[in-house]
Amino acid sequence: MKRFLPDTFTLLLICTVSLASVLPIHGVAADYFAMATKVAIAALFFLHGARLSRDVVLAGLLHWRLHLFILAVSFVLFPLLGLGAGILTSGFLPPALALGIIYICVLPSTVQSSIAFTSMAGGNVPAAICAASASNILGMILTPLLCGLLLSAGGHGGVSLDAILQIFVQLLLPFMVGQVMQPWVGQWVRARKSLLMPIDRGSILMVVYGAFSEAVIEGIWRSYSLTDIGVVVLIDMVLLAIVLMLTMFGSRLMGFAKEDEITITFCGSKKSLASGVPMASAIFAGQSVGAIVMPLMLFHQIQLMACAVIAQHYAAKAKLAAK
Repeated sequence: MKRFLPDTFTLLLICTVSLASVLPIHGVAADYFAMATKVAIAALFFLHGARLSRDVVLAGLLHWRLHLFILAVSFVLFPLLGLGAGILTSGFLPPALALGIIYICVLPSTVQSSIAFTSMAGGNVPAAICAASASNILGMILTPLLCGLLLSAGGHGGVSLDAILQIFVQLLLPFMVGQVMQPWVGQWVRARKSLLMPIDRGSILMVVYGAFSEAVIEGIWRSYSLTDIGVVVLIDMVLLAIVLMLTMFGSRLMGFAKEDEITITFCGSKKSLASGVPMASAIFAGQSVGAIVMPLMLFHQIQLMACAVIAQHYAAKAKLAAK
């Protein structure tokens, strides 16, 4: 039963949304908070760049079939499903929530949890590290481009050049600087993972607090009903179930080893809250970011619960096979 309970970070997200609902930040304080948030996000992506070893990237590139499969799922299959979901829900789901569903589908894979679940299930961990990292690097370029393409096709408007420039300056540039400095600071950063965790989690919570504060002031809780939230949860679950089945059985049909199947299943089916929330603040500047990222936050918890069960199932089968 414990595996179905929210993790600590999800509980912090709930507390942050609750705080923004009761005490939303506004005025001059909100402007200063937004500046501090941008600095925290830049620091987060600098650390991502500094953590990633080039040896891991080079080693992972040798398994090109696996990486192409995962990237195709993340940036081709998922966006097509998102476009279909956006069209199907346009008539009965509020525009911001429908936009949030589409946005989930163009995001890169998670890093930490994909690797953790792959390890727990007995999968190919080095390949998972490379695949999840590559997905996030490419996602800083592909996500805004795909977002603009799908939003235009779905009648939601496109993504401005200014938004793409903001993503480059705020996310990609710090990441590139971190990669350049990785030979000198990488080992130090990786050795102090626990000390750097507050920056990782704190920057996301700061974006969520700022986005929901703005949304609360605009009347988010008066605009959406429990039925709307329930529909979003249902769509999130259906999207995840479809991709989990396609990655699991598709990898078997293509002849991947069991360890690679596990890696594909977890890296291909997951979407990154850590990358998604900061990018949303740049892509959807001036819109109701809090409402747009709500489907992503719900998807985050659903994927954690589902993947925890699947990882334990893989691990149990491996133990039986070893006897």
